[in-house]
Amino acid sequence: MNDEIGVLTSRRSVGRPLGEDARLLFECGVGQLEEERYDEALACLRRAAELAPAHPQLRSWLGLAIAHAQGDFEESRALCESAAKQEFFNPDLYLNLSRVYLAFGRRSDALRYLRRGQMIDPGHTLIQNTIAELGRRRRPILPFLPRKHPVNRVLGTACNLVMGSFIDRRISQTARGDKGMARHASID
Repeated sequence: MNDEIGVLTSRRSVGRPLGEDARLLFECGVGQLEEERYDEALACLRRAAELAPAHPQLRSWLGLAIAHAQGDFEESRALCESAAKQEFFNPDLYLNLSRVYLAFGRRSDALRYLRRGQMIDPGHTLIQNTIAELGRRRRPILPFLPRKHPVNRVLGTACNLVMGSFIDRRISQTARGDKGMARHASID
């Protein structure tokens, strides 16, 4: 009874405690994910899910592992979304769902779920850090055209390529100790 009360009053979980075996497998899987050992994490989390298929946190982490280990967007998204719907007040589940979207390059969808998690817990450090890492979008190259207009997209891509190569060149010059044009102008 005490364990159930602890689970019910816990801020981030529903009243479904994991059995000892499932809990150990779950902790192993989450640890493996944090170490970016995705195949090992997937194996642990799949075994844990067999023991507790209705546990939302377990399904969410399993979805994240599937996204990284197998690259299956539909299955990973479905697992994470069902977990977030079941335990809609848990910001960690929205964080995992956003990580799935980020793994597949869907930045705007990820940001939407991060904002949902932030509405639930404005002080959630991982969500705040992830939002900060994503940064703010720059204005479109041609602000009178929509952001998704093909001209804006092509010009934006070209600008990023040019600026990226310029920055890479400056970094390599700095690493070599070059001072740019000043090196060529020195008198011996």
